This record gives sequence, structure tokens and C-alpha cells, in this order.
Amino acid sequence: MESTQQSDQARSAEHRRRELLEAADRVVLRDGPGASMNAIAAEAGITKPILYRHFGDKGGLYRALAQRHTDALLGALRAALDAPADRRQRVEATLDTYLAAIEARPQVYRFLMHPTDTAAGDEQKIDVGPHTAPLLRRLGEELAKVIAERVDLSPEGEVWARVWGHGIVGMMFAAGDWWLGERPCDRKELVRSLADLLWGRLAVAADREGGPGF
Repeated sequence: MESTQQSDQARSAEHRRRELLEAADRVVLRDGPGASMNAIAAEAGITKPILYRHFGDKGGLYRALAQRHTDALLGALRAALDAPADRRQRVEATLDTYLAAIEARPQVYRFLMHPTDTAAGDEQKIDVGPHTAPLLRRLGEELAKVIAERVDLSPEGEVWARVWGHGIVGMMFAAGDWWLGERPCDRKELVRSLADLLWGRLAVAADREGGPGF
């Protein structure tokens, strides 16, 4: 009986936590990096101390939201990589999936990746550095696993897969961050250009022009 009660309490707490994260998502979509604990508590219809009880502080809430969105993004990336298409098409689909995600919810992306000053008297801004690096590492490791599973490499393949996984994630992050801020081209053109780079276009161009390459 006691075990059943504990199980019910755990399910109830998980359900409540999910509701609070959904409220936080709504505020982040509206306010972006400036989303405050006060606004999130109000959106959820609770007091701020109750919100603190669930997440500890704004950093704890940030980590929970980062986990939530990273899980969703990884699921979408895996689906793109597993799509029944040739390798080049899957590469483009993977790049497009990431860029489409940050384009569709730029406020969420900025909340997760960029700090901001908050209103006077409200919470201090989050130092995203300690949080962003693990998030990007997780994406890199997950992509490395997919590469290792799908590409026949040498005996050193595991290391190569990790190098490529983290390198691709770093490229997507840096290029996507720049593109989202400046919008110098449409998403389709950016995807094609990045896929060309991954496909060895840079090396081919350097060989053709007699340059030193990289």
C-alpha cells in the first residue's frame, strides 16, 4: 500500500513539474531571455516560492528546460538521419532540422543560449556558459553515436565519429547563431552551403585552385 502511494505521489509530482515547464515555455516564447521566475510563477498560477521548491532557482529551471528541448531536438535529428534517402539528402535534412528548430522558436533558442540582464529587483541573469557547454557536448556525443552506427570507419572509427559529431554540432551552432541574428540568406541556401562544406567542397575547391587548403 505504501509503495502504491509513493508511486502515485511520484506520478503526481512529475505531472506537476511537466505543467510548470509548459508554463515556463509559454513565458519564454513571449519574453525570450528576459523570462523571469515571477512571470513564470504567475503564468502557472502559483507563488514564486512554490516554483523554487520544484526547481531550486532560475538555473535549475533553465537546466530542466534545456533537457526538455534537447530531448525533442535529438529525437528530430535522429528521425532525419534515419530517413529513407541517400546520404547527402540525410545530411541536408539533419542540418535543416536543427536550423528549422531554432528558426521556429527563436525566443526559446535565445533563452537557452544567450544571457540577458533582467529587470531591477528580479532574478540575476543566468551564466549560460556552464549550461550551454554540456548541452552542446550532449548533442555532439549523440550525433557521434549515430555516425559510428551508420558509417563504416577504420579501427579508429570511434574517435573519428566523436570528432565529426562534435565538429558538426559546433558548426551548426556557430553558423545557426550567426544566421539567426543576421539572416543573410534563406534557410535552404544555408543548408546547401553547410552540406557542401561537409561534403568536401572546400577541399575540392582548394585542389582545383591550387591553393593550400586547410
